[in-house]
Amino acid sequence: TFPHPRYEIIPTQTVHDGDRAVRGYYEETRTAFPDQRHELIALRHADDAVITEFYLLGTHLGPLGPVPPTGCAFKVRMTAYFVFRGEDELVCERIYFDQLSLIRQLLAGLDFKSPKGILTGLKVLRGLAKMSRGPKDTIPDGDEYTVAAPEITRE
Repeated sequence: TFPHPRYEIIPTQTVHDGDRAVRGYYEETRTAFPDQRHELIALRHADDAVITEFYLLGTHLGPLGPVPPTGCAFKVRMTAYFVFRGEDELVCERIYFDQLSLIRQLLAGLDFKSPKGILTGLKVLRGLAKMSRGPKDTIPDGDEYTVAAPEITRE
């Protein structure tokens, strides 16, 4: 069960905490990448987690926050940790990936010899810069309740 949805996106230092925030994350990413899909590479387990390695694929057809669509396809290797408390309570999904791999692919199909390609590239870079200046969430990195201290409860 996932009584309190929580997604931690490590490369962007973004936490989507709670049902509304997680649904907003899905809406935003499916708007930006409507054909988004996964290809499983490996599935592993630990005492308190299930770890997946996968490719995330899609085409950038809609805005991603301030980043305008490029129309470019991407395939990025990722890892996700599904962290559990006890036997069956899912407490968060923690996602790792290389941002540069994604950005390079989103820019790769632009024609930087054309005015339109240059303008789109500049708008994308401006949008990425705006995203990078945004507030960063605190992501626990030790004995937080989601991994090592199941006796700690959410306030």
